[in-house]
Amino acid sequence: MPDLSRTPSSPLAEIVKRVKALTVVKDFDDIEIPEIVPASVSFDLFDFPVSHPARSTSDTYYVDQENILRTHDTVFWYYYLNQPEIKERIVRNESFGALCYGKVYRKDEIDRRHLNIFHQMGGWYLVPNDQKRLKLDDLRDVLSEIVQSVFGESTKYRFLDDTFPYTDPSLQVEVKINDEWVEILGGGMPKESVLKKMGIAGYNGWAFGFGLERLAIISMKLPDIRLLWSADDRVKKQLVLGHEFKEVSKYPAVVRDISFVVAKGFIPNNYFDLVRDVVGDLVEQMELLDTYENDKKLGRDKVSYAYRITYRSTDKTFTNDEVNTLHKKLEDATVRNFDAAIR
Repeated sequence: MPDLSRTPSSPLAEIVKRVKALTVVKDFDDIEIPEIVPASVSFDLFDFPVSHPARSTSDTYYVDQENILRTHDTVFWYYYLNQPEIKERIVRNESFGALCYGKVYRKDEIDRRHLNIFHQMGGWYLVPNDQKRLKLDDLRDVLSEIVQSVFGESTKYRFLDDTFPYTDPSLQVEVKINDEWVEILGGGMPKESVLKKMGIAGYNGWAFGFGLERLAIISMKLPDIRLLWSADDRVKKQLVLGHEFKEVSKYPAVVRDISFVVAKGFIPNNYFDLVRDVVGDLVEQMELLDTYENDKKLGRDKVSYAYRITYRSTDKTFTNDEVNTLHKKLEDATVRNFDAAIR
């Protein structure tokens, strides 16, 4: 799938463009990093606890035992600090900053707001301790500019305390949308312990990161994340930040239920991943209807799951026969991959 943050016609690329134009970061380096990264870099260097759920195969795509598809773009810190020219700047006791953006991958639920591939943008700025001590207020100023550049100067927003493994103190930004506060950004001051693991000492700074889809969806009141990938010209011409999206056509949904019995070690995120593999982006939403355990009927090590699946294409009307074919394909894959029994 294309990197929408580097696709000029995409609103995600427009967000990147606006952020890069801000005075506070316009001279920052632009870094592109691998999509496959060592798990040790992604988790160990960034102080993720051993028990953190992001380390599990139910949340993260492991390429092999040591490498993963990147789950957060903050890993650019490691790759940036290992650039020869940056090592030279450190020797010369210079300040430096960088921006990074692109695709990240996580196993996730299926609904109108989530895909297992999405885009993040992050940035950071480091200065030598003997020159300056940056404060959280410096980061607040940067994030205020980002919010106003994307949503407009009249946007209502606020800062709240937050917690991240690799920054302390940390914060989040919420914007007010339709009288509700919605989280859009996170950031904080990089931990000295994390910087030390990456081979740098005597520096301090600030850092931030955010999901591009979330900002775009809010800005355009987009009803479905899949529309960001649409090739339909009627959709594409509406994908403009600040312009409310209007449905080009109400393709009807087709609903099917699936119920199956599996071993108790069943992991829903792995099942959502299978659904995406089998059906692609033609599933709009999956709703858990019921879980059921009965030692006498099912066996002591078995559990029953029932899901309601909403099939809807973003560019055509499904026939019942088409959906029945897709659903049967999913049932067969469920049996084959999870040793399940369809009920």
